[in-house]
Amino acid sequence: MLSKAKIKFVKSLQIKKYRKQEQCFLVEGAKSVQELLASDFEVTMLVATAEFLSGRRVAPGIEVVEVKPAELEGLGEFQTNYTALAVARHKPNIPIHVTASEFALVLDDLRDPGNLGTIVRTADWYGITKVIASQETADFYSPKVISSTMGSFTRVSVYYTDLAPYLTAQSLNVFGAYLDGQDVHRVDFGTGGLIVIGNESKGISPALEQFITHKVTIPRYGHAESLNASIATAVICDNLRR
Repeated sequence: MLSKAKIKFVKSLQIKKYRKQEQCFLVEGAKSVQELLASDFEVTMLVATAEFLSGRRVAPGIEVVEVKPAELEGLGEFQTNYTALAVARHKPNIPIHVTASEFALVLDDLRDPGNLGTIVRTADWYGITKVIASQETADFYSPKVISSTMGSFTRVSVYYTDLAPYLTAQSLNVFGAYLDGQDVHRVDFGTGGLIVIGNESKGISPALEQFITHKVTIPRYGHAESLNASIATAVICDNLRR
């Protein structure tokens, strides 16, 4: 049985202010919770049904609360979660070093949580484990972001920073997605570098243009005005892995 205090705490983590204050976040759904429990995140509480807990070993130090499916409904962000919900601690916002033999994504002011989550999931698919995000980019620990990653949040590190100083200190190739760049199908990405993805409506900010060493574009064959940021990221990632 969940106490009122625990219910209030769990619900508070749907709000960025309280996630930051408590340095905790929510993970919902059987698959994502399973991924979380197998990761190096510090899990503090597991709220789950008897079916989910059956035969499952839970690490010492995790508070386990067994509930009925109806008790989970409406507890988190999503109304259709009937299996498990967990609370975990944020990881420190530690600077990410990218070597010359790997790729990393740089996200410039991506505001949509769904886009961010899908981009993290896409990065994981293509073996990219590092993401550098502007301070204005959507919160990595938002329930919508975590859900959209489908567990990939456990394998991809995200570092928030001011992008201009970060890029100033880099000696890597920096590829930026533009409408007037080189055809992405003909670009030689080499063995590593930074891939900059701009804001959903404004693209890459003018302040970062000076750091872009290679402008790339996804050629348009139809009449759509633009591509969704997460779709564009997937296309670029697919080409750099060819």
